[in-house]
Amino acid sequence: MKPLAYAASWNYELKGSPTVMSSIDDILELCEARIGYQFRDRTLLRRCLTHSSAAETRLDSNERLEFLGDAVLGIIICEYLYQLFPEQREGQLTQMKSWLVSRQTCARAAKLLDLQPLILVGRGLQVIPESILSAAVESLIAGVYFDGGLDAARSFILHAFREELSLCRPVDSENYKSQLQEYTQRELGKTPEYLVVGESGPDHAREFLISAKVGEVMYESGRGRSKKEAEQQAARNAVLSLLQDDETVSSSATPDDEATEAPSNGVMELESAEEIQLLVVSETVIASNCADAEFGCGCNMESADDPNGSDPCRSKEQL
Repeated sequence: MKPLAYAASWNYELKGSPTVMSSIDDILELCEARIGYQFRDRTLLRRCLTHSSAAETRLDSNERLEFLGDAVLGIIICEYLYQLFPEQREGQLTQMKSWLVSRQTCARAAKLLDLQPLILVGRGLQVIPESILSAAVESLIAGVYFDGGLDAARSFILHAFREELSLCRPVDSENYKSQLQEYTQRELGKTPEYLVVGESGPDHAREFLISAKVGEVMYESGRGRSKKEAEQQAARNAVLSLLQDDETVSSSATPDDEATEAPSNGVMELESAEEIQLLVVSETVIASNCADAEFGCGCNMESADDPNGSDPCRSKEQL
């Protein structure tokens, strides 16, 4: 196994006092508590949490599990929507499903479960991007499926995606303006605008050219004999473009690309369980000498492992 960089080495109990996750077993146990499922095969759970940057080979990472988890998530979400909305047509169900299984939604589920501190990544990958959060959730879905079967996977999915499922509602599959607004507000936190970019024809047969704008992005224009018709066509073009962009980003993300993310103080690099145990002792000594005994004072004491003199107290404070 490659040297690991745990996304965080400190977690906080309800009372607020810091405790150190001193071994892989602690991480796995905490993961089980957060996802609400206890694995019979802990080796499988560890693989679910192992990013390719921390694996000996790509086959030792969670990539294959991610592939299966995506399929299991899809069938459970389709089943859920089919039963919940018996009056909705295929197009409307497909639209809702595409949002629920998107990378952004999976990443939000990971954040809801607070999985980010538990993902095992390698040196050099110091920020956990959405693609890795999403992959971890899909890998856990596959792991639960293998370990406990489809019913267990279904329970985990409905638990992990509960907030997204509670917000899910059908939209008119022919009303592209509604689809665009629903998508952009949920995924981007923005409301689309419609701009008239051209008009042509005589007064009794005008044709309008209108573009949808989301944030600073202008999408392909739509044409219509009324502004309403042109806006619907513009919204359709924007929806198709956004969905295509989602698929392209998800399929093109690679560990090498992810490793270029900017560094963060939220990562502590550890070589082995022995180093983690040493960290427990050293952090305890540091904390006892700080003015702020609970979180550390942010002093300038240098770490023996860091020639640059990093501030261990500050890193705990930020976590």
